[in-house]
This record gives sequence, C-alpha cells and structure tokens, in this order.
Amino acid sequence: MRPIVGITSYVEPASWGVWIDQDAALIRKSYVDAVTAAGARAVILPPDDTDADVLRALDALIIAGGADLGPDLYGEEPGPLTDSRPDRDRGESLLLQAALRTDLPVLGICRGMQLLAVTCGGRLHQHLPDVVGSDKHRPGPGVYGWHGITLEPGSLAAEVAGDGPEGDGRIEVNTYHHQGVADPGSLTVTAWADDGVVEAVEDPTKPFVLGVQWHPEEAGERRIFESLVDAART
Repeated sequence: MRPIVGITSYVEPASWGVWIDQDAALIRKSYVDAVTAAGARAVILPPDDTDADVLRALDALIIAGGADLGPDLYGEEPGPLTDSRPDRDRGESLLLQAALRTDLPVLGICRGMQLLAVTCGGRLHQHLPDVVGSDKHRPGPGVYGWHGITLEPGSLAAEVAGDGPEGDGRIEVNTYHHQGVADPGSLTVTAWADDGVVEAVEDPTKPFVLGVQWHPEEAGERRIFESLVDAART
C-alpha cells in the first residue's frame, strides 16, 4: 500500500459552480500532486482542535502554507499587518505537537516551517520588510519572489534540496511570505537567504522533521517529497 500523507488545509472563501464565496477547506492541488508523484496517497486535513487521533492513520504529515501565525502562539501581540487564522493555529498546533512526540515524519512548508519553529519554543518576525528592508520575499500579491539561499552541508535540507549547480550548497528558491523565523527554538537552522532570513530548520534528533520557507510543491522539487515518503515507509 502507498504511505498515507496528511496535508493540513486552508479555510478560505471559495467559489465553484453556482456557489459563491462559500467557506471551504481546501489546498492547492500542487501539494497533492507532489505527494502523489512521490508515491504516496494524499489526505486533506481541515482544522480540528478536538484531538490528534487522525495521526494514527497517517504515515507522514505536511503542515502547509497559508495565512500568518497568531502571535499569541509565541507570547506577542499582533502587529498591524498580521492576518492569522486561529482555527488553523489551534488544529495544526495539536497535530504537530502529537506528531513530534511520536516521531511521525513531518514536513513544514512556509507557514508550516514557522509553526515548527514556534512549536519548538521559537518566535517570528511579524513583518520581514521591517527587518530586512525589502519586499523580495513577497514582491506583490500572488507573485513569488525568487532568491538565493545557502544550505548547511550535511544537513537534511541539503540532502533533499541539492548542492546547487556549482556544488556549493547555493540554490534559487521561490518564496511568498512576509513573516519569518526570528528564533528557531530547539530546532537547527540549516539554510539562510542572502539577507540572513532563515530558510530551513530541522531536528537532527528525529527521523524526519524538516521545515522549508520556500514552496517546493510549486517549483517541482520532487526530492523533498520523495524523502518524506521514504521516511514514511520506514
């Protein structure tokens, strides 16, 4: 049987057929396609903070991208540009804490990487342009930024993302975020943007716990998902 990979979902207004602006639990199909291409079965997980029992049916977990994390998760008040989804925060925090306790393979993407850091005792920059002085990580609405990052040699991030065309651990990635990791907590930072923004975190004491700030599902980076699925099979 194919491993079963759960993907947390957005809750946003959506339209289909005759139904206009209905609240919907959804996810970009690129996540599903990436998991399917890696040899696993994707299951979409809407927000649910009752329990984490669904993890018993999963072989791996992806915390997907989306809206900002609520700063209450790391003891701060929301800034003027912070746009959070408390239902996702509650449900995903519950799932992630349980997954980490049971060594379930976990991949956090964008928001998911930030939740990993916060869950492990870290905190975020609520608005990166105030820190780095540019909008290059989110150039405009619906526009991905592309920029270079440097990967730590020998890290899980380097293993799954590659050494780059020059073999020096430098690659180009696509990003869309205005928040970023200020403190990784107990996690290890294993990739940085040229402006110092944290681009990957991981827990080397776990079989597979990795967060990436970029969007491999949109860029066709299959190795990250193949590595997650390989971990799910063990």
